[in-house]
Amino acid sequence: MHEGRIAARCAAESAETEGQRLELVNGRPGVKPGADGDHGRIVQWLTRICVQARPELWLHRQGLKIQTYGSDCARPDGALAPSDAFVGQGEWASAEGVLMVVEVTSYDADTDRRNRVEKPRAYAETGIPVYLLIDRDAREITVHSEPDGVRYECTRTLPFGKTVTLPGPVGITLDTEALRNWGR
Repeated sequence: MHEGRIAARCAAESAETEGQRLELVNGRPGVKPGADGDHGRIVQWLTRICVQARPELWLHRQGLKIQTYGSDCARPDGALAPSDAFVGQGEWASAEGVLMVVEVTSYDADTDRRNRVEKPRAYAETGIPVYLLIDRDAREITVHSEPDGVRYECTRTLPFGKTVTLPGPVGITLDTEALRNWGR
């Protein structure tokens, strides 16, 4: 699909209502709940770790054009990429150069379908090397890696409190003990 049409379709989905953000995954619009304080603190925690470990990178809050059906757009809670990766791009940017996307679950009925099923597939189809899911309901993290263009071939799930090294090209080690404070 032509870039202009993708941007127009994503822009049509960008209208936000208070406390909610819209995105388009698998060809249908979805509502992403606003972040609560613990959700925001988790993103802050991860941003600090990423910047300390890899100062040339930043955990951006950027809408991304994703490849599912060629015309979708998602708002990950974080997109780890070079600091200037999105300079000159609009609200919906190319995912080129993104090393990892991060989603932190919200307490809503749509989380299972959106974060555990649809987004891993969409991000793998886009070729994003790592998808990190911080699951506050299950109190665990899931690291998806090795996208094959359809799905992630490697998935590793660990309970909060364990240490995990995110695979290349990220290569950052996370001590997830602090996450115990911000899960259910």
